[in-house]
Amino acid sequence: MASAADLNAVGMVVRQFSGRRSLAHGEPAESLSPESQAALRQLSLERLMAYGVHHADAIELRARVASGEPWKETATELAETCLNPPESIVSPTTGATLINRLYRSSALLRMSQMMMLTDVPERKAIFARAGELFREAALADGGRRDVRIETRNGPLIGWHFAATDAPVGQVLVIGGVEGWAMDFAEMGVALAARNLEVLVLDGPGQGESRLLLGHYLSGDWVDTYRDVLDWMEQQSPHLPIGMVGNSMGGSFAVHLAAVDSRIVACCDNGGTSMPAMAKANATFFLKMTAHVGNVSEDEAVAVWSTVRPTDPEHPIQAPLLVIQGGLDPLITNADATFLFDRAASPDKEMVIFSDGDHCVYNHPDDKLALIGDWLRSRLDR
Repeated sequence: MASAADLNAVGMVVRQFSGRRSLAHGEPAESLSPESQAALRQLSLERLMAYGVHHADAIELRARVASGEPWKETATELAETCLNPPESIVSPTTGATLINRLYRSSALLRMSQMMMLTDVPERKAIFARAGELFREAALADGGRRDVRIETRNGPLIGWHFAATDAPVGQVLVIGGVEGWAMDFAEMGVALAARNLEVLVLDGPGQGESRLLLGHYLSGDWVDTYRDVLDWMEQQSPHLPIGMVGNSMGGSFAVHLAAVDSRIVACCDNGGTSMPAMAKANATFFLKMTAHVGNVSEDEAVAVWSTVRPTDPEHPIQAPLLVIQGGLDPLITNADATFLFDRAASPDKEMVIFSDGDHCVYNHPDDKLALIGDWLRSRLDR
């Protein structure tokens, strides 16, 4: 059998993979560092892919971390490999190849900072680089563009996805404490394909708005989102507005739809009825505190206590869709049902995926079809 050197000598390229066993599922080894164990537990194959990491990259990342390599360094190395793969004989000569490499690299860089709990300069630099790659890909790809929205509490960064045909409505999409705007690009594409104009936003405390512009979550976050809705109305004055909140973003979405009648359809995908109660999880609460900025724990609790999706004085009246994963390790079925039951919406539905994980990352096609078709049906009236 010819060796790698022999093959290279005749003009063939052999890419050396690690050959390690994939940990797409299963528990991380106890010998790993606490951070590696947490990363493998929290960032499943399905979740990584939902955030834009391609299947092979996610498999290799998890396998290498499971064998003892550090999360951040491994994800960063894979991001560079995506840009300059060893089997590449020449620089990309087609736009499709370049776009693929840029999006993959950006996603891996975004994942590399996921286990960082504070906004240190290194984290900001990683996220800035991920944004640069995403923008370069978007410019070549078309169909999406970055936007900067001025609000009374400072600017926000988002991505606008143009409807593929005559639009019948527009949708505001936000993530949660961890997954942010670029991570939900697939949802932007899916909704745009259903003739909806889409703004996937890094809201206060999220993504580029926070890490690059210093826009943190504050107690008057509703006013900030009102300015975002003003911007959307100015862009498309005659299109009704819907909203999708993913993870903790679902809690924000329900609260906002309850106090601003311009949101005529709301989808909560994985939100909790009591955001401030997440303080019980110490590590997750550190991430929530980072959302608010350099404040004390008590100040962070005070800010998060202003997010009240089940406020009895302001129950949501707009059409509501609640999506829940039956095996969600973060949000229980009882929590999701509590939020659903307290909605005053005459038109409300709750869909539970019996084996669904958090935000139903493990059923992406069915979830996106459900959200997209439901919003289309409520906005195209």
